[in-house]
Amino acid sequence: MTESTFIHTQQELEQLVELQEHERQWFTQATAEALPFMASRYYASLIDREDPGDPIRAQIVPRLEECSEKMGETKDPQMEYRYSPHPALVHRYYSRAALIVTGTCTSYCRHCFRRRLTGREKTPISKEQVETVSRYLADHQEVKELLITGGDPLTLSDSALDSLISRIREKRRDLILRICTRAVVTYPMRVTDSLIGILKKHSTAPMYLMTQFNHPREITKESTQAVARFVDNGFPAMNQSVLLRGVNDDAQVLSDLCNKLVAIRVKPYYLFNGDMVSGTGHLRLPLSEAIQLEQELRGRLSGLAMPVVAIDLPHGGGKVPIGAPYYRGEQERGQHLFVTVDGNEIVYTDP
Repeated sequence: MTESTFIHTQQELEQLVELQEHERQWFTQATAEALPFMASRYYASLIDREDPGDPIRAQIVPRLEECSEKMGETKDPQMEYRYSPHPALVHRYYSRAALIVTGTCTSYCRHCFRRRLTGREKTPISKEQVETVSRYLADHQEVKELLITGGDPLTLSDSALDSLISRIREKRRDLILRICTRAVVTYPMRVTDSLIGILKKHSTAPMYLMTQFNHPREITKESTQAVARFVDNGFPAMNQSVLLRGVNDDAQVLSDLCNKLVAIRVKPYYLFNGDMVSGTGHLRLPLSEAIQLEQELRGRLSGLAMPVVAIDLPHGGGKVPIGAPYYRGEQERGQHLFVTVDGNEIVYTDP
């Protein structure tokens, strides 16, 4: 990856798209605490220049609304710091932990929930930090899965990733690894045969690709090939989308996305309503709209294509599904009332 692969400035961006006033204002009013602007030229090239409401544009072009904080928003709504036994490790759930290996990405998404770190802590995790985390994982055998995340771990070089995973595997050969990356979407050319070869070296336990496609137009020839490199070499692929206003807040768009993901061998895993992160309120949907979309999707998608619609609760509350209450409770002893996705009431009887 070279600097010419990415755009960093307003001038470079305006060579690709004509900015609207509220987008130009961000570049003059954003403070040092703001999530920086940066995007790969590949991903920016997917923007429809003629459409000011383009869904790719909405994900990477900053706008003035990011400079204000709505009620309840914080820089760390999941309170990851509370669950960090080490600065680079988050152990929020009993059986899994997240290792934050960098603050750098191939494009900075405007809905990023780690914007307190993203674009700021660009120095990759040190060898000393990896050793400390590896010892922690060795002492905590209840951790069965480790999310290698960031930022984006695929911004690390092949050799750095090799060294990182080698140290983890020395202590925990049994640990299931999740490679959490958006590079297959925003910079798919990062996924090379060399990268896959390095990951395969460390397959003493399963390794999963966890990615984030948010719109059907992100499924291109290039991103499909990047996914295929993983899947063809034995790495199952799962997707975690974020519900975003002006991007995918439409049942037809989401149905197309989920069906196309299944077609390229990616399982739609989660569909998250936006976190209460400072500066993202203009992208977040009211919960009632998210619940309505969940109901519509259940009537359109197969079980294979249907993601879990969920929310990551603020104050470190963790993930919970937000689907409509299809189960309405026990009406009489052993008689349980359900409402179908079509709105019909049906009674289920216990044996």
